[in-house]
Amino acid sequence: MISLDVYGTLVVASLVLLIGRKLVELVKPLQTYSIPEPVVGGLIVALTIYALQAGAGFQIRFDNSLGVPLMLVFFASIGLNADLASLRRGGRPLIKLLFVVVAFLITQNILGVSLATLLGLDPLIGLLAGSITLSGGHGTGAAWGAVFSEKYGIASAGELALACATFGLILGGIIGGPVAGFLMRKAMKSPETGNRIDPGAFEEPGSVRLITAPAMIETLALFSACLLAGIQMAELLKGSLLELPAFVCVLMVGVLLRNLLAVLGLYRVFERCVSVLGNVSLALFLAMALMSLRLGEFASLALPMMALLFFQALLMSGFAILVTFRVMGGNYDAAVIASGHCGFGLGATPTAIANMQAVTDRFGPSHLAFLIVPMVGAFFIDIANAVVIKIFMAIMT
Repeated sequence: MISLDVYGTLVVASLVLLIGRKLVELVKPLQTYSIPEPVVGGLIVALTIYALQAGAGFQIRFDNSLGVPLMLVFFASIGLNADLASLRRGGRPLIKLLFVVVAFLITQNILGVSLATLLGLDPLIGLLAGSITLSGGHGTGAAWGAVFSEKYGIASAGELALACATFGLILGGIIGGPVAGFLMRKAMKSPETGNRIDPGAFEEPGSVRLITAPAMIETLALFSACLLAGIQMAELLKGSLLELPAFVCVLMVGVLLRNLLAVLGLYRVFERCVSVLGNVSLALFLAMALMSLRLGEFASLALPMMALLFFQALLMSGFAILVTFRVMGGNYDAAVIASGHCGFGLGATPTAIANMQAVTDRFGPSHLAFLIVPMVGAFFIDIANAVVIKIFMAIMT
């Protein structure tokens, strides 16, 4: 057994990103299907560790204490880059995407419950392997897993929930790029639309600000304020009807802080610096999450559960192609949004952003996708999912 401290873990996470980048450069299919670099590197390291453990009993444990702060910094960057004027311009597409997401949550749970019943499992397990873990992620899965174990007597529901959420995180990062690639090759009238988007269309070349040490310190101060206030807000709301996850509170504080400073004319948020820090945090968070996967847990999943999760991945792919893409306009932006939906519909918002970055790095930017997907995937989906889960629970119990 080797236990790495926070510094050793950070070194391995950096290597994961370097390995992922190099493999994406060298392996053509990874480029073709726009597989995110953290997913590639993280899975390679996780598979290597699993092989060492299975073959020689050799184990490595990482210190993931930086994981939560990195995730919170990423969500703070989303909030700090969200100005209300832009959100108003993206209002109608945001509402359309929200309706699409709610429809998928319902469909996801119907499939989960139906398949669980057909496979001879408790229908509640189908719900657990539905929107609770796949759209809700590890946090929602852990919370409901405890309820299912204590109240409904489902053995190992907590462990099952974490395994399902982990499976979703992997699949969400794998299928997003291929779905977007398929849509751009097969469904769009002009497959090269993304390449013709001018990367400078969303920039102001005449007002470029350099990322200097003072600018970095100012931006770090904004991030610190978002994390401090957001965590305090989450603690205050804990146990109330308005309880929200810490990352949602951090995001909301970022939105409020950025727009309040703008309205008062006190400070103009340096978006490029915020984006750099947010992207670094996102990459390291995903690398740590994926390289720390205990792939042996999947061996404990019964064949019926693996079949259920496999069909959930097929549902997500089909829904993104047939519904999300068409409802969102059937254009390049819609293809990028569909790849993001695969990310947070099976995994989490960081996976959605990584999917979209992998696509836009190859085909060109999509301002609309990066405007509305983080807001829906990081904020609205938690509220909608909570309502959908409670409705299903009321019907089933």
